[in-house]
Amino acid sequence: MWNQPYRKDDVEIGSRPLYPMMLESPELRWSFIRKIYTIVSIQLLATIAVAAVVVTVRPISVFFATTGAGLALYIVLIITPFIVLCPLYYYYQRHPVNYFLLGVFTLSLAFAVGLTCAFTSGKVILESVILTAVVVVSLTFYTFWAAKRGHDFNFLGPFLFGALVVLMLFAIIQIFFPLGRISVMIYGCLASIIFCGYIIYDTDNLIKRYTYDEYIWAAVALYLDVINLFLSLLTIFRAADN
Repeated sequence: MWNQPYRKDDVEIGSRPLYPMMLESPELRWSFIRKIYTIVSIQLLATIAVAAVVVTVRPISVFFATTGAGLALYIVLIITPFIVLCPLYYYYQRHPVNYFLLGVFTLSLAFAVGLTCAFTSGKVILESVILTAVVVVSLTFYTFWAAKRGHDFNFLGPFLFGALVVLMLFAIIQIFFPLGRISVMIYGCLASIIFCGYIIYDTDNLIKRYTYDEYIWAAVALYLDVINLFLSLLTIFRAADN
């Protein structure tokens, strides 16, 4: 396999180091990156499909919004992704259990996203989807470009974690002491900036730091970054639309 001659595109893409002083095989790292983005793409397509069903089939959202059983099930759906992360931590290298757990994680989160979008206007959802796609693609290309030129974003980790803690406390305050539409828009803007930073940080880790056995965790991190960015932008547009 390794003795086969390289095609021109292999030499230009597969054999090109992703960053200066790269010690590992570029071909293996590029293969790892393609695998991660394939998994994330499947996750996003599944999320779009599930959310579209929840949004278009009105009895589903009505059931969750108007019945006690629906509210209880909604809480279960929100908690399920966090519960699944626990066994996924132990079985992320064991196939096919890791893919099964990843599927449960993705579908439960997709259903929750669909319920969030169910009572939002189509214009707001479309604006959020388009802006999310543009931002994610732009930041991904920027991170690869910056890594190629020797820039490192590992220093962002502690700052992003601290900002995320502040954001979570802000959300808890909003639940118990609503501060109005302006504060909701401020929350959405702060969350968007934070998850833009996480997209850069996790993409940089994908290029340089994740080991080949950590493809599940790398996919989960990028998927959560994209979903959280979308929900943050949705919060901004929905508050502005109201």
